Amino acid sequence: MSLINASDLSLFFGDNQVLKDLSFSVEKKDKIGLIGVNGAGKSTLFKLLTGEYSKSGGVLSISKDCRLGYMEQHACASSQKTVFNELITVFEPLFAIEKELNEIRAELDSHDSGFVEKLERQHYLNIEYERRGGLTYLSRAKSALLGVGFGEEFFGMKVSELSGGERSKLSLCKLLLCDADVLLLDEPTNHLDIRSVEWLESWLADYKGTFIVISHDRYFLDKVCNRTFEIENGRLYSADRNYSGYQLLKEERRKAEQRVYDKSVKEIRRIEGIIEQQKRFNQERNYITIASKQKAIDRIADKLVEPEKEAKSIRFSFKTDIVSGNDVLLLSGISKSFGAKKLFENVELDLKRGDRCFIIGENGCGKSTLLKIILNKATRDSGRITFGTALKIGYYDQTLSELSSSRTVIDEIWDDYRSMTETEVRSALALFLFRGDDVFKSMRLLSGGEKSRIALLKLMLSKPNFLILDEPTNNLDISSRQVLEDALADYDGTMLIVSHDRYFINSLATRIEYLDTNGLTSFDGNYDVFRQKRSGAEKTAPDEKQNNDYRMKKEQESAVRRLKGKISRLEAEIDSI
Repeated sequence: MSLINASDLSLFFGDNQVLKDLSFSVEKKDKIGLIGVNGAGKSTLFKLLTGEYSKSGGVLSISKDCRLGYMEQHACASSQKTVFNELITVFEPLFAIEKELNEIRAELDSHDSGFVEKLERQHYLNIEYERRGGLTYLSRAKSALLGVGFGEEFFGMKVSELSGGERSKLSLCKLLLCDADVLLLDEPTNHLDIRSVEWLESWLADYKGTFIVISHDRYFLDKVCNRTFEIENGRLYSADRNYSGYQLLKEERRKAEQRVYDKSVKEIRRIEGIIEQQKRFNQERNYITIASKQKAIDRIADKLVEPEKEAKSIRFSFKTDIVSGNDVLLLSGISKSFGAKKLFENVELDLKRGDRCFIIGENGCGKSTLLKIILNKATRDSGRITFGTALKIGYYDQTLSELSSSRTVIDEIWDDYRSMTETEVRSALALFLFRGDDVFKSMRLLSGGEKSRIALLKLMLSKPNFLILDEPTNNLDISSRQVLEDALADYDGTMLIVSHDRYFINSLATRIEYLDTNGLTSFDGNYDVFRQKRSGAEKTAPDEKQNNDYRMKKEQESAVRRLKGKISRLEAEIDSI
């Protein structure tokens, strides 16, 4: 049964057409991943569905019994309730049933008239209360809070005391429990650590209803979705596959469209050659042939559809100026506390040249703090840090605090790289999609994704041989994440990266360090290997064993690039020896 139907749906903002002739349907139990580059119109589509925006053309119909749940509808920034009491406001229909049941019990005790009718009403309400989950709603609320990372110490805290990220997590909990027919989830994994994302994956996998989720987390999309919608150049493409399955079909579709287009163009040129030849003969029968051939060209041209151009993406690579020594970084006995709260102790780490080490752990465990301690941007309580020789460190701060808000885009680069000409600076910025007048924008007006691209450009230009990156995929869309992965796969230096992007980790990691209060625990391999070893499972589940072709392909490509990089580094070392 269709819950939502759209046909030739379009939307204009002024003269700018954001969505073009979108046609799709959403059925019961669909689990849809909505993808597209930043600014493609994903959140705009959500606002069309909720009625916040009005369509410019086409048809949009939503089943009259279909209730939509949207995260923004459950915002709770100004609430003075406690976290737990704010969450259970989504169960207000149950509160009304509880109230009426209590009133009926009191009336039955008083032996007033209408005894039979009251008993029947009580029976109906008890059945309805149980059907709506009245017997379990308190435990479900507690489970949801714990699942997204709220400890029990948060339950009695006022909502007004929460941070922005914590309020977003509370809004997500309210949405998950709101009993809507279709959930509209806009970047639900933001502000969640890996453990909380895995809880959300499990919750959505077991969910019996329908949802559409906007996300750039490819690992998450593969786990929870059975359909994929992509908005590209204003149009919507879909397939009954998860993210990786959709990408395989997309590649095949692009190749097929290009083959048809190339064949048609080739045929047009062949016929045009015949026409030119007939014109040279300059006889009456030749003009009859020319007219016939021109009609053939017109028929082909009428059906000719040029393949959609891929959305522009950043293009860059990391190069190193000099080769570092074999020993890059040694941490010994590092500890850090804030007052009575211990973050970690006895942190030990030995990084060698070429290592691709990822640090993971729960939110608040001190991952970013550890990087700042290594860079001498924060103090340690104890321990020793030893750097290797000939190091040139490049640091990416997830807060982007090292970018100036008072400069223009071009000055942000040029002020740090004064030896570059204006043409060289603008060419570099063009690689990161800052073209024309964009280079004169004020930095304070840029989006999070645009600021991230500037920070990555500055890193690229510095040519470091040791990259220390703190959540580098935050604010980046899927296309940009893939480009960053490719650039890092070709990089021949050493990497120490904090990330919760499991797809990104799988593509690049040769080693994972898990941080908790007792320090770092080392695991050789990528995230899937870490997860298997940490769970103690000797065999993966059947669905885990069925490796996705697209993910395997990407991981194999990354492995080949890593081996090529290793060969290059060994050849350079041989030459120097």
